[in-house]
Amino acid sequence: MNTGRTLNTIPSFFSVVVAVPLFFIVFGCMSAVSNDAAAVEKKSCVTSKCHANMGKEKYVHGPASVGQCTICHVLTAEHAFKPIENVGKLCNQCHDKEFTGKVNHDPVLKGQCTGCHDSHQSPYEFMLLGEGENLCFICHDKKIIAGEFIHGPVAVGGCSVCHQPHSSDYPKLLLDVGNAACYSCHFAKEESFKEKKHMHSPVEEACILCHSPHSGNYEYNFAADGSQDLCLGCHDDIQEIVEDSKNKHGGLETERKCLGCHDAHVSDYPKQLLKEPLNLCISCHDREYGSGKTRVANMKPILDENKVHHGPIKQNDCSACHSPHGSNNFRILREYFPPVFYAPYDANNYKLCFMCHEQTIAQEKFTTTLTGFRNGKQNLHYVHVNLKVKGRTCRACHDAHATNNPKHIRDGVPFGAWNLPINFEKTAAGGQCLPGCHQLFKYDREKEVFNR
Repeated sequence: MNTGRTLNTIPSFFSVVVAVPLFFIVFGCMSAVSNDAAAVEKKSCVTSKCHANMGKEKYVHGPASVGQCTICHVLTAEHAFKPIENVGKLCNQCHDKEFTGKVNHDPVLKGQCTGCHDSHQSPYEFMLLGEGENLCFICHDKKIIAGEFIHGPVAVGGCSVCHQPHSSDYPKLLLDVGNAACYSCHFAKEESFKEKKHMHSPVEEACILCHSPHSGNYEYNFAADGSQDLCLGCHDDIQEIVEDSKNKHGGLETERKCLGCHDAHVSDYPKQLLKEPLNLCISCHDREYGSGKTRVANMKPILDENKVHHGPIKQNDCSACHSPHGSNNFRILREYFPPVFYAPYDANNYKLCFMCHEQTIAQEKFTTTLTGFRNGKQNLHYVHVNLKVKGRTCRACHDAHATNNPKHIRDGVPFGAWNLPINFEKTAAGGQCLPGCHQLFKYDREKEVFNR
């Protein structure tokens, strides 16, 4: 019986003996797991005293946000990591390659991703090292935006409006080729250009030939001072005329300069003119300029009130006689023409007229074909013009713009303070005149008249 009681007590004793160690074993294991987790937590770079601020910025790199530093860094010993020799290669293990275009950003090409991106955290989207243009100016010279006038995207730090940050198929990492990049914003210009007949060659080639894409010291980001210097930078033939001319077209001195007559982009008229040539001239020459010898007449009433127009005016081409930019001749004429009533005959005195009219009209004493102004065969142009002392210049009888008489004969011609009358009358085979310089003379091509 005593044995039984002893035997009965053995399990209880055994349970205590076994249970106690089991408790400590299980608790010890749990404690070990807990301590290991804490150790891991304490060893995390992100939560340690070394990098306590990691993960506090607005944008945090994924691995850094969860404390998995060893995704990028290879641990070689406690607090020791293998140097990263190829940043680009490392980044591309997770990120798709961003340099598949024909032109690559230099940092991308060299695998220098951290030249633009922070590998851990940043206050800027995409983990960038700076915001807007400030990022670009880590490498690029800030002088490109030092001008008084700044291109809109640049002014708001939107470099990526025009440029790809990693790779592109186009030069300068542009989003599109040449002018197409400009038209992505300036689409209204592109549409208006399509409707015009004539396009300025820089518009076809590249907008940046005239406009700075970043900034400039001149309105519209022009690459040179005003429109004139910019234009003359290419149009050196015109620059030579302007620089060498004693008489410059007044239009060059206006506020708009070249743009007063020309459209810089497109036009329906040759030479990029704003209007048909004659109408363009009249848009300014519809008023009088100057006074006395420098007076320039109001051409609008002259043309409106006189119906017989000189050939170039019929063709709407004032530039046939006048250089539109400048000249060394009176009234910016293309060639010399005497501004006086009398001049000794010299063919060089009539270069302007002889651009169209035959020189022989003033050189042959007799003719039946050169002119209708003849008395029988006597050439009356020769009689009037071809004199050694007081040859009458063309202006003595003809108006170069318009009259109401045949052959552009004037009603009168300025002769000092006197408007000398011509009193010309045309007949079927000739005519007559009673000017202030001689008595009534008649002429007839078929039957010679003998004047006293």
